[in-house]
Amino acid sequence: MTTIRATVAAVVDPEIRVITIDELGILRSVEEDPTNGRVVVTITPTYTGCPAMDVIQADIRRALAAAGYLEVEVRTVYTPPWSTDWITDAGRAKLASAGIAPPSPVRHPDPVPLTLTVRCPRCGSPETEQVSRFGSTACKALRRCRSCSEPFDHLKAL
Repeated sequence: MTTIRATVAAVVDPEIRVITIDELGILRSVEEDPTNGRVVVTITPTYTGCPAMDVIQADIRRALAAAGYLEVEVRTVYTPPWSTDWITDAGRAKLASAGIAPPSPVRHPDPVPLTLTVRCPRCGSPETEQVSRFGSTACKALRRCRSCSEPFDHLKAL
């Protein structure tokens, strides 16, 4: 089972190629039926209507097929909804290393996340400004650092 989970966990997010679906927190579970070898993978999209879900499902099936698992079902569940709190610490570090400002963990019941400052992933300055609410994908905003003048994506907190 560990090998199967590791195979699925290594699938890379097609929109943010520096992070896996496990590090992003959308991989919920991987189960194998020992009687027939069928694998059921459960995932949760970062938001309803995420255009990457079809690619993610195909990539999961492709990775498992390469590992010898041909009977695969990929289930998409929406409850509970994905949260940026599900991004692992390793995932946050990879985002920052790639120049994408990871969201701060919310980890509180407040229904309206409030971002007081977004630090530049390149120089660390808190002196940044939002250029556009939408970046290279709908789940990111485009920001610019006032200190080093570099633009960068900021993964929105949910």
